Amino acid sequence: MTTTSLKDQVSPEEWQLRVDLAAAYRLVALYGWDDLVFTHISVRIPGPEHHFLINPYGMMFEEITASSLVKIDLNGEKVQDSPYPVNPAGFTIHSAIHQAREDALCVMHTHSLNGVAVSAQRDGVLPLSQQSTLILASLGYHDYEGIALNEEEKPRLVANLADNTFLMLRNHGLLTVGSNPADAFLAMYFFEAACMIQVRALAGNRDLTPINPSIVSGVKEAAEIATKGLFGGLAWPGLLRKLDRQNPGYAD
Repeated sequence: MTTTSLKDQVSPEEWQLRVDLAAAYRLVALYGWDDLVFTHISVRIPGPEHHFLINPYGMMFEEITASSLVKIDLNGEKVQDSPYPVNPAGFTIHSAIHQAREDALCVMHTHSLNGVAVSAQRDGVLPLSQQSTLILASLGYHDYEGIALNEEEKPRLVANLADNTFLMLRNHGLLTVGSNPADAFLAMYFFEAACMIQVRALAGNRDLTPINPSIVSGVKEAAEIATKGLFGGLAWPGLLRKLDRQNPGYAD
């Protein structure tokens, strides 16, 4: 799918965000977390306007490029010409969080099979793996209210996310926030891994060994040390190299 390059029509800062966001979309597809065209990742462009970038609705995640991303405002109106529409449910969820959380420059939402499976379990994420401890240290839950088209849902969504990195949308899927696409993606990687491990562990039909709750309390500090304070930035260059080998063209 051919799109005219916007590289010379936007600031260098916005272009880099576009490249990283397009890469995040393609990595979500590469790891199998996409749901055809029906989920979304957004990045807020720094500045008082609260403009943000989101996927062109109808384009497969593996096809998305930096130039095809759509720039909209908090009212869902395009602020730059684009031939592509925007998912209205994506706008509702993402605009609510971008407006409420200055630190949440990137918001990632998936409908992965493992994530939806755990979101349907009454107890949610269980302390069964090292990955789960990272999630449990910064996790909120939001009850299902139907397809996210209702503006009245926004304050409840924001309140349930609070200042957490992870939000489980019950009966719906997973959501992460980060200061950039790299952080939001790595958070989703751990979230998805914790859910996959939980589904497999429960399917094993054996007694499980839960992790001591006291361990969860220190996991944020331990994660900082383990990732050298870079979190997603530590893995991101390698992920981009992987993407360059398997699905190049996202930076177009």
